[in-house]
Amino acid sequence: MRYQALCCDYDGTLATAGRVLPETVQALERLIASGRRLVLVTGRELDDLRRICPPLDLFEYVVAENGALLYHPATGAETLLAERPPESFLAALRRKGVTPVSLGRVIVATWEPHEKAVLEAVHELGLELQVIFNKGAVMVLPSGVNKATGLKCALQKMRLSAHNVVGVGDAENDHAFLALCGCSVAVANALPTLKGAADIVTTAEQGAGVVELAEELLRDDLASRASQRQRHANVTCALP
Repeated sequence: MRYQALCCDYDGTLATAGRVLPETVQALERLIASGRRLVLVTGRELDDLRRICPPLDLFEYVVAENGALLYHPATGAETLLAERPPESFLAALRRKGVTPVSLGRVIVATWEPHEKAVLEAVHELGLELQVIFNKGAVMVLPSGVNKATGLKCALQKMRLSAHNVVGVGDAENDHAFLALCGCSVAVANALPTLKGAADIVTTAEQGAGVVELAEELLRDDLASRASQRQRHANVTCALP
C-alpha cells in the first residue's frame, strides 16, 4: 500500500455547507478500516472545529489555524507551532476599525475588505507577519507558517513520509500542503489554479469528492491514476 494517509482540508472539501455529511464520515471510516490514517488540515480555529465537526476523533492529527496549531484528538494534546501576533497589532486593528476580528491560539483573522487595514498595521509596526487569503477570509500568521509546515510536524509525529500521503483541498491556502503530498487532489469545486496544479481532480464536489477519492484509494490505491500523476510530474519538471 503506497498511500498510507489521507490529508483533508475542511471547508469546501471534506465539509459540504460547513458540515461533514454521514456518507463522507462512512468513507473515512472505511479508509481507517483499511489501515490508512487521516489528518485534517484547516484554517479553522480548534474550538470552532470541535463545535461543528463531530467526527474529529477519526483524525490522528488535526493541523488547525492554517498550520499554527497541532492537535492530537486521542489525548487532547495541543502543540503551538508559532506565537500569536503581539497585542500592539491587535490594538492597531481596533484603532483602524477592523471588525470582526477572530483570535485563535495563534491566528488572527478577519474578512475582506479589511485586508488593506491589516497590511497597513503590519507595515506600520514593522512586524514579520504574513497575510493569507482564503475565499474572503483574511488570516494573519507569523511569517513561514502555513498548512505545509503544520502538516510536516504531524507527519514527523506519525513517522510518515509525505511521499506516502494523499492531500485533497479546494482553495488558495491549500496550495502549500498539496505541493508537499505525494499525490495532490483537487475537488471539483476547487479554484482553477488549484485544479491546474493538482495531480487528480475529482468529478464530484466537496464531501462527495472526498468519498470518490476514498473509493479509488480503497479500490486500487490510485494505481489507475498513475499515468495522470506521471504526466503532471513531467510537466512540472519541464518548467523553467
